[in-house]
Amino acid sequence: MLTVNKLLPGGQGLAQVLLKRAPSVELDWDVRQKSRFDATDSSGRHLGVFLPRGTLVRGGDVLIAEDGSMVRVLAAPQPVLVVRPCSEHGTPFDLVRAAYHLGNRHVQLELQPDHLKFEPDHVLADMLRQMHLIVTEEQSAFEPEGGAYAAGGHSHGHGGHDHHDHGHAHALAPVAAPVRGKPLNIAVRAADVPHVHGPGCGHDH
Repeated sequence: MLTVNKLLPGGQGLAQVLLKRAPSVELDWDVRQKSRFDATDSSGRHLGVFLPRGTLVRGGDVLIAEDGSMVRVLAAPQPVLVVRPCSEHGTPFDLVRAAYHLGNRHVQLELQPDHLKFEPDHVLADMLRQMHLIVTEEQSAFEPEGGAYAAGGHSHGHGGHDHHDHGHAHALAPVAAPVRGKPLNIAVRAADVPHVHGPGCGHDH
């Protein structure tokens, strides 16, 4: 077994010609969020990875083995739920609302300009569909945002999200109202704002 104890984020400082020649290892997020794991690279070498606790391995990173050899990390496609706004009746702001609710549930979440991505969870998928978002299951690389779990090195397995004591209430949106010439933030439920859908929307109501 070849020991690996060093990681170069994004292969920084390495010549592209060297990276292209290096063997690779394809890992899903469940493995890449761990600091210690075994793997086999594309040349058939058995790797024992021992990184500083709390280290997250990203697609594009380079592992350095004890013999000085390099191994390129590829983010393996895996089952994920992809969340998009309804193109006919929704707005991009719907994704902001979805990210807020998922963040309240401590879900590891990949943020993109036009979609969100997280590991499969049918309870959360149903909640998002009730919010008039399009949720599809796909096979794709998963690179969630950093944050508290990145610093603490927590390991979340597939389907391991905890939903106890979380209500599925709508988000509160601030509305400005003038009082004696000064704005006052008043919270109203998103459910109180009309949301109109036509026959081609495709949501389950």
